[in-house]
Amino acid sequence: MKIIAGVIKPDAGEHAVQKGARISYLPQAGIVHHGKTLREEVETAFSFTHDLIKRLEETGGKLENAKQGEASTQILVEEHHHLQEQIEDSGYYRREAAISMVLMGLGFSAKDIDRDTEEFSGGWQMRIALAKVLLEKPDILLLDEPTNYLDIEARNWLENWLLSFKGGYLLVSHDRYFLDVCVDEVYEIFQGNLKRYAGNYSAYEKIRKVELESLIKRYGEQQEEIEKTEALIRRFRYKASKAAFAQDLIKRLEKMERIEIPESLKKINIFFPPAPHSGKIALTLEGIGKSYGQLKVLSGLDLCINSGERLVVAGPNGAGKTTLLRIIADAEGKFTGYEGSVKYGAGISAGYFSQDAAEALDTEMQVIEFLEEEAPTALIPKLRDMLGGFLFRGDDVHKSVRVLSGGEKSRLALLKMLLNPLNLLILDEPTNHLDLHSKDILLDALSKFSGTIIFVSHDRYFMEALSTKTLELTPGSNSAAGKTRLFYGNYTYYLDRVNSEQQESTAVQEKLPFTKKEVNEKRILDKQKQAQTRRLERQEAELLQKLDELEKAKTALVAELALPEVYSNGEKAKAVKLKIDECTAAIEVKTSEWEAIAGGSTGG
Repeated sequence: MKIIAGVIKPDAGEHAVQKGARISYLPQAGIVHHGKTLREEVETAFSFTHDLIKRLEETGGKLENAKQGEASTQILVEEHHHLQEQIEDSGYYRREAAISMVLMGLGFSAKDIDRDTEEFSGGWQMRIALAKVLLEKPDILLLDEPTNYLDIEARNWLENWLLSFKGGYLLVSHDRYFLDVCVDEVYEIFQGNLKRYAGNYSAYEKIRKVELESLIKRYGEQQEEIEKTEALIRRFRYKASKAAFAQDLIKRLEKMERIEIPESLKKINIFFPPAPHSGKIALTLEGIGKSYGQLKVLSGLDLCINSGERLVVAGPNGAGKTTLLRIIADAEGKFTGYEGSVKYGAGISAGYFSQDAAEALDTEMQVIEFLEEEAPTALIPKLRDMLGGFLFRGDDVHKSVRVLSGGEKSRLALLKMLLNPLNLLILDEPTNHLDLHSKDILLDALSKFSGTIIFVSHDRYFMEALSTKTLELTPGSNSAAGKTRLFYGNYTYYLDRVNSEQQESTAVQEKLPFTKKEVNEKRILDKQKQAQTRRLERQEAELLQKLDELEKAKTALVAELALPEVYSNGEKAKAVKLKIDECTAAIEVKTSEWEAIAGGSTGG
């Protein structure tokens, strides 16, 4: 990307850009703004237009002095017209509206517009940089991890912006959903070579999976051939009668084009310690409230989470997601200043990963030594594989923990927590510093985890794949706390419900104005509908719980039927089969009931 942007020069080859083409580049990190307000800083995105305006004025001046009919006059007219078109296309005359739209889309508030840029943190500094490159409206956009510092709402806005962008863009991203939505071709750098794949990221993955399986198979066959050849060389190289044969084998090995498989593509399965047994209820929150000064973030939040559930906490920045996770993780009451109580269920052992977990890691120990000291004995032989899955490869495992970057420390802190036998994981942005391969490894391990997970993430694919329930938080204000709603389904289900509500709201607005009587009638109907929806959601949750219990009972009975002492005894086998049939019939009935309720709760 830096070579394409012209930031660095290639050691070999050519880098050519079409004359007049504008390229805007957003690096991954490291941009800091100062000396201007937010409004003044983002307006510098239109500085290239100032040059066009200056040229337009110069051309206009020449035209005033030109004589009609001369060839040069026609050239000046065409140039003047072309400059006018460029200025118009840049959006310069509509820049106030464009600046407001982009800043609001990226999560800035109206109050931020006149703040000094020095007041914004590192993540918001990168949002300012992103706003500027978008407002530049170049011919080509180069975006290196543009979603790193964006919440889910800002990511959704950026997806829509890119889809309507008329220029071309090149992305580097570790957000699978973002890539699937935004790209129609993928370029992979593999062992120094570049290869193009048509389609989005999921299409690339399917094709690449087949290619890699073939590569791994050929790698295995070659390794087997190398081992056999080396064995023959060892056997014959010191026998005079076979010396020539041994030399031929050595030459063959030297000429062989070796197949290499990068560490990052080797299959790694991580299994964390099994979750200790706990009671049916993992966690109960009662009357949780929290304010920062005059700003009410949470108020009167009640929540009960059963063991084994995976709750994703959703909502925009400022809604209190991180605050809620800190409160949930604080069963001992060390985090003060909030209302209400947090009660863990019987046998609950919790682990908390926060966005600032890296700050607690400060030791001269090597990475591998640090984990060996923390890990259960049974996991010590698997630590190198686990570290590989979290992007510590080769000599990285021998680095001092103290010299690690913030991202490396964050990954190490996450792995350290997961090595402990826990049954409640509280995770705040666990995928922030992971690549796609490592995200898949973590997702696979968490999907197999039998305990309870409560998490916040800005990775939509991760949220959809892991969650079973969704808690929505909306921001509070000085006069009122934010609202909370619990949805009995994963993040996809939650989005479908929210989109459906928005469509209904839009349809209602299009039918305005209402009479006062119609407004009151609508309010009554809305309340009745909300009550019905809550009732259906509770029934749906109860049925899903019952279905889960029936499926587990059926699985246990099938296992029992496979025991020699059961299947060899006719009466015992008959009794177990009868119970299996009863379970199957009950599952069919409950499934039909659930389908009817699910249809009612989503269809309104």
